[in-house]
Amino acid sequence: MTSANSRAAMLDEAGYAPLPALLPADLLLQTAQSLKSALGPAAGSRNLLAQPQCREMANHLKVQLVDMNLLDASSVAVQCTLFDKTAERNWLVALHQDTSIPASGPGTPAVVKEGEPYVQPPVDVLQSLLAVRVHLDDCGADAGPLRVVPGSHHAGRLDDTQAQATRADRGEAICTAARGDALLMRPLLLHASSRARSPVRRRVLHFLFGPERLPHGLVWNRTVAGAQPASPAPQEN
Repeated sequence: MTSANSRAAMLDEAGYAPLPALLPADLLLQTAQSLKSALGPAAGSRNLLAQPQCREMANHLKVQLVDMNLLDASSVAVQCTLFDKTAERNWLVALHQDTSIPASGPGTPAVVKEGEPYVQPPVDVLQSLLAVRVHLDDCGADAGPLRVVPGSHHAGRLDDTQAQATRADRGEAICTAARGDALLMRPLLLHASSRARSPVRRRVLHFLFGPERLPHGLVWNRTVAGAQPASPAPQEN
């Protein structure tokens, strides 16, 4: 089994898969600098696909993931969120699933976040999505890394009691990362993070990819289609 096939199998079975050293240092640096200019002292934003450098990174990610058969070529980027954890902003995140998407639809209850509608779609929509967490900084075991419950994405939408029971049954995996690493995950995967024990800056860009057209009358707030990967020469596999 090839490395790409192994990661695809892990993503399907466990709901997450690490991709070490996915992004080059120059792209990470350019993106970090552009975010500093755009956001200033803010801890983050959900609407970063409006930023050219984040759109470029989304395009870069799509080409790589399609080439590795980890993302469908028709997928589009629909969201980019920055999480910027520092010694001064050292938060924890309780166990949860990501069940809201940046979209709207007729008759669909929505909440407004940063001026844009977010809805809770049916489970079949959430199962069609892929999140890609890109690390702009190293994130060791003491830096409040993501903790995930392997295989929990297969259980559908869970309430708090069900989530706690699933974690007790399946346990957790700690997702440390180096700068430039990425973590693929399904939105329905249970995940959490603790406060950092040794606070250092830990910036993560969380991209969300999905189908260009949504069912149930839903429409994305914005999309970035990205470039298609080059077709291989006929003699290549």
